[in-house]
Amino acid sequence: MELSDFFKPVSQALTELSASESLPDSALAKVFRVHTGANGFPDTTGIQLAVIGIEEDSRAVNNAGCGKAPDAVRSHLYKLLRGNYAVNIADLGNIAKGHSVEDSYFALSNVLSALITQNIIPIIIGGSNDLAYANYLAYEKLEQTINMVSVDPCFDLGTAESDFDSRSYLGRIILHQPNFLFNFSNIGYQTYFVEQSSVELMEKLNFDLHRLGQARARMEDIEPVIRNADVLSFDLSAVRASDAPGCGNASPNGFYGEEACQIARYAGISDKLSSIGFYEMNPALDPGKQTAHLVAQMIWYFIDGFYNRKKDFPFAEKADYTKFRVFVKDHKHEIVFFKSSKSDRWWMEVPYPPNKRLKYERHHLVPCTYSDYELACKEEMPDRWWQTFLKLS
Repeated sequence: MELSDFFKPVSQALTELSASESLPDSALAKVFRVHTGANGFPDTTGIQLAVIGIEEDSRAVNNAGCGKAPDAVRSHLYKLLRGNYAVNIADLGNIAKGHSVEDSYFALSNVLSALITQNIIPIIIGGSNDLAYANYLAYEKLEQTINMVSVDPCFDLGTAESDFDSRSYLGRIILHQPNFLFNFSNIGYQTYFVEQSSVELMEKLNFDLHRLGQARARMEDIEPVIRNADVLSFDLSAVRASDAPGCGNASPNGFYGEEACQIARYAGISDKLSSIGFYEMNPALDPGKQTAHLVAQMIWYFIDGFYNRKKDFPFAEKADYTKFRVFVKDHKHEIVFFKSSKSDRWWMEVPYPPNKRLKYERHHLVPCTYSDYELACKEEMPDRWWQTFLKLS
């Protein structure tokens, strides 16, 4: 099938908005290559980013109607103005709700794998959070071991007895065979929504967990977590209801809107990240359209981050990095740190068995912070190093 076979064009109202003379030439509606009924499917030659809407919400929990989010978000996204850079972005339109949920997963995973193969980064506007499972399946098709980051107040593990839905997709990913998940990180979980047994399981799997309070107290510490991701999934229930009421699972606590935008920009500037999804925004619960506007701004910040990438990972020119060696005596390990002269960002090298070189080569250089280097200088092993070492061993 052709890529265009999976999509329907954006709505007539959005087509008229993109042609509106009232919008300046720098509005995203004027600079995107938009799939419209009149112009047809856009040429993806030279495209770097692609906006994809998907209307699937059959497995949404307490949030029926979130499948209508794509066009609601576009109505605000199209009006935003591009930054001081040329953009090569296409809006491919919407993947319609399939006859079954599996049909929707099949369509989305095939579209994503095709785009990623062409070095086009998909920006997914959902739909329910279980669509992150379809995002994962795209990398199975590519046979690529990946790191996933989820911004979510819950872990979405589910139980052995629970049905597969937006609250259990992660459990399905973990159990999926063959498994291509190297690491999973949660940012912003709220303890009163999470079973202690789930926390213990995640820690046993050496996954990265970052409570909401910890993340908000030091936002700079979650940047390397996101920098290490291939996929980022953002559940809008992670944003407090006062800033994003348009979600059936919104609660009083969560990230502020500007923090959500900061997370999206961190994702944009990451050279490793190759797909991102925004899920669970529900227009029916968003009478003031505040949440749709916020998601549009988050996408804008992702785009802005992408066009400000430093291209300093993976390592190409050794002259662009300063190398630091720290010997941790008590643990009998030498930790090698690299600092980029382009961005002042840090990585540390974690050794892996030679027989696993091909499988894990992408994962042995771990993004970190200056604080990790300071910790090693005090002869203390950074948690990031240990977690990765245990996975590689």
